[in-house]
Amino acid sequence: MVRSQTDVGACDAAWITRFDAPLRVSPTSPDGLPLGGLRFVVKDNIDVQGVPTTAACPAFAYTPKAHATVVQRLLQAGAALQGKTNLDQFACGLNGTRSPYGAVPNAFNPAYVSGGSSAGSAVAVARGEVDFALGTDTAGSGRVPAGLNNIVGLKPSKGLISALGVVPAAQSVDCVSIFARTVATAAKVLAQAMGYDAQDPYSRPLPLHTSPLPRAFKFGVPSRLYFDGDGHSQAAFDLAIEKLEALGGERVTIDYEPLEKIAALLYESALVAERYTAIAEFFDAHEDQVIEPVRSIIAKGRSYTAGQVYAAQTELKALAQQVLPMWCEMDVMLVPTAPTHYTIADMQANPVVLNRNLGAYTNFVNLLDYAALSVPSSIRPDGLPFGVTLIGPCGSDWQLAELGQRFHHASDMTQGATGLPLPEPEAIEGLTTQAWVRVAVVGAHLRGMPLHQQLTERHARFVGEARTAPDYLLFALGNTQPPKPGLLRVAKGQGVPVALEIWEMSAAHFGTFVALIPAPLGIGSLQLDDGQSVQGFLCEAQATLGAKDISRFGGWRAYINHLQP
Repeated sequence: MVRSQTDVGACDAAWITRFDAPLRVSPTSPDGLPLGGLRFVVKDNIDVQGVPTTAACPAFAYTPKAHATVVQRLLQAGAALQGKTNLDQFACGLNGTRSPYGAVPNAFNPAYVSGGSSAGSAVAVARGEVDFALGTDTAGSGRVPAGLNNIVGLKPSKGLISALGVVPAAQSVDCVSIFARTVATAAKVLAQAMGYDAQDPYSRPLPLHTSPLPRAFKFGVPSRLYFDGDGHSQAAFDLAIEKLEALGGERVTIDYEPLEKIAALLYESALVAERYTAIAEFFDAHEDQVIEPVRSIIAKGRSYTAGQVYAAQTELKALAQQVLPMWCEMDVMLVPTAPTHYTIADMQANPVVLNRNLGAYTNFVNLLDYAALSVPSSIRPDGLPFGVTLIGPCGSDWQLAELGQRFHHASDMTQGATGLPLPEPEAIEGLTTQAWVRVAVVGAHLRGMPLHQQLTERHARFVGEARTAPDYLLFALGNTQPPKPGLLRVAKGQGVPVALEIWEMSAAHFGTFVALIPAPLGIGSLQLDDGQSVQGFLCEAQATLGAKDISRFGGWRAYINHLQP
C-alpha cells in the first residue's frame, strides 16, 4: 500500500500522514463486523505498523514494527484507517499550535485554536473527513478539542483501553481517547477498543457500571466558575445547566478549591518529572530539536528529586481524600469543557498562560482516576461551539454515555462542522435496564458512621435527609458492635419523628446489602413525615425490652453527639 508523508508546513495542518488507500484488515469491506464501514484516524503519537510515529517532532520519528494494541483491535473490528494526525508536540499542550507541522485551525473559524493536544484528530472528525478518531488524554487533550469543535470527546477510565504502542506523556495518567460526532459512535468504538492488555503496565481488568444513572439524578457544579471574561461561554454554561435540569437533574454546588489544587499539581509540582521521564533519552540528546514552550516544560522535570516526587504524590493522595465525600452528594459532575475560545495569534503571543486557562476544568480528572465525556451543548452568538463535560467516578463510562447522549440530542445540535442533523439516538452498548431501590438508614450506616462503607461499596447514591412520621420510637440496642439503634413502629401518633438519610442503589446491590443485616434488625416499609413510603431499617419489638429509649434526641446522630465529651 502506498502512503504519503506530508511535509512540515503543509497547508492542511490537521494531518501528518495521509494514506493513499485506507488500511483495513482485509482488502474488501468487512461487512458484518462491529465497526465495518467506519473510517478513522489516529493521533501521531500512536503506532501504526510501518508508518513513522513522530509525536510532532521529526527528529524523534521511528517506524514501529507493530500496531498499537488499540489500533489492532479497531482494525479487527472492521474500521478503516485513513492516516495520522497532528498534535501539540509530545502531547504537551491543550491548544493545537505547538507543532512544526503547523497550527491546527478550529473547524468553525480558522482564526481560532482547535484545542489540543489531539488537535488534528478532533478537526478531522468535526469536518466529516472520518467517522471517529483516536487521541490521547493526560490533562484534557481528548476533551478540550472536542468542546472547541462541536464533537464528542470520550475520556475513558484509566487502563480501560490499552496504551501499548502509544508514546507516553505522563504514563501513569495517560488515556487513549475517542472523538466522534455522536455519543453512540464513540460508545460503539469504546466497546471494541477496551480490554485488558497484560503488556501495558497500567492496563487493568476494569468492570464498568452497567445500569444507567437514575432518572432523578444530582449533578455537581463548581462553586467558583472561570470563563476568562467570556460572557458568551458563561451564558452557554447557564443554558447547559437548565438543559440538564430539564432531563431530571438537580443541581448541587461543590467546593472547587481542592480540585483546582489537584489540577495545579500536574504542571506545577514534581509530578511534571514524569513528562521528562517519558522521553528522557531522546530529550537529553536532542533537546534543541524540541520546540518551545514544550522544551521548557519537559526540561523542568529534570530538576526534581525522587523525594519531591513522592511528596507530590502524597499531597495528591491527601487532596483526593478531601474530595471523595462530594460523591455522596452527586451522581455526576458538570463543568465547561473549556472556559473560552482563543485566537491562534493570541495563543502564540501568550502560549503558557492561555494554554493553562484552557485546562481550567480538565487537569484534575486523570489524576483522580475519573471518567469523562465532553458533549456539544450549544453554538454561541459568535458562531463558535460550546461544550460541557460530564465527569464520573472510575467505571462510570457507560453511564456517562447514556446521560451524554440524552443531553446531546436534547440540545438540537448538528454534527461537528458538517451542518448535518444528529441521527436518532441508539442504545448504549454495555448498559442494562435495572431497577433502583431507595432505602432509609437511621444508625450505623449514616454518613460518617462505622458501617457507611457498606453503602458506598455498592455505589449507593445519597438522595437526601428526611424524617419518619411521628409513629416510631428509637432505642440504643445493647451488646451490638458497632453500636446500633433499633427503630420500632408504635401506634399512629404515639412516637416521634426520627431523622434518617435516604439512599438509592440498584436492585442487585440492594439484595446483597439486605443480606448483611443481622437480627434483630430487618428491612420494612417506613412512613415519612411527608406521607411517602420507603424501605428502611426496623427492629423486632422483643429486642427493645430493657434497651435505652433515646427517642427524645430525634435521631441516632444527635444521640452519638450527646455522648461525646
